[in-house]
Amino acid sequence: MAFSTRLTSSLRPALAVLRWAALRQCRRLSTRQGSEPSLNLGGIFPPLTTPFSSTQEVDYAQLEGNLRRYASIPFRGLVALGSNGEYPYLATHERVEVVSCVRRALPRDRLLLAGSSCESTQATIELTVSMAEAGADVALVVTPCYYRGAMTTAALVHHYTEVGDASPIPVVLYSVPANTGLELPMEAVITLAQHPNIIGIKDSGGDITRMGLMVHKTRQEDFQVLAGSASFLLASYAVGASGGVCALANVLGDPLCQLDHLCRKGQWQEARDLQHRLIEPNTAVTRRFGIPGLKKAMEWFGYYGGPCRAPLTPLSPAQVEELRSTFSANGWL
Repeated sequence: MAFSTRLTSSLRPALAVLRWAALRQCRRLSTRQGSEPSLNLGGIFPPLTTPFSSTQEVDYAQLEGNLRRYASIPFRGLVALGSNGEYPYLATHERVEVVSCVRRALPRDRLLLAGSSCESTQATIELTVSMAEAGADVALVVTPCYYRGAMTTAALVHHYTEVGDASPIPVVLYSVPANTGLELPMEAVITLAQHPNIIGIKDSGGDITRMGLMVHKTRQEDFQVLAGSASFLLASYAVGASGGVCALANVLGDPLCQLDHLCRKGQWQEARDLQHRLIEPNTAVTRRFGIPGLKKAMEWFGYYGGPCRAPLTPLSPAQVEELRSTFSANGWL
């Protein structure tokens, strides 16, 4: 029985490759400059927070409640188990169940991106297959970073190529140097963009020159660049980004979708005015106060934020007041 289980597990990635080989070949043949992407990532994606109860268990009922409210906002899709989902603090079975819960509540015309990153390539492949089985449309794979000194361009290209080969769903690269201390090298991005099952990157570094160069260097590929923060969303669109995965969308989803709309319509003055009002609140719920700040702000807008899982700690009363003042000063409260 144990041998049979191991054999089945080892075959799953190979079977996934066979199932999706025709799709990847179709992408390869159809890709050309100016063509439509095979899977359009254009639009806004909130990276969902994971609700916890007072005992720090995943609260699936509160997650479903937040999802019902998000259904009325014109998001392109949702991201489960990104950095704002406290992904490193969830057990594997919790990760899979969160994705299953989101998929059950999400309309089929909206995409579900799911974080499936692990430190090893083998574990990442296994979890990516599980996320596909749970209903994810796309795997979001952050750079492995524990042995960051060994994460050369060659090592990272090999890692993502193996994951892309074995994944039954398309893969989006994820570079978030503020959390990992490692930026996915430009050379690696350009190489990986040629892989038929790697369709984009979420870049949270905030270097607009880098983002513009990625768009330029991958323009012949079926590959899209997503801004990883609301603070530089307009600038990202100006250099060719397709969409944004923005923590602030958990709180101000409609305004961020409006910013997306204004940029696509070329209404740059209105877009700039709106972008300016979003910068300080976004900085407050990302760099300054992080996930505890994001969850606290969600409560002011009718969502369930709740506690974080330890060792993250709640904001102090003074921090809460500073956070509220930031939203109020920009006209959101």
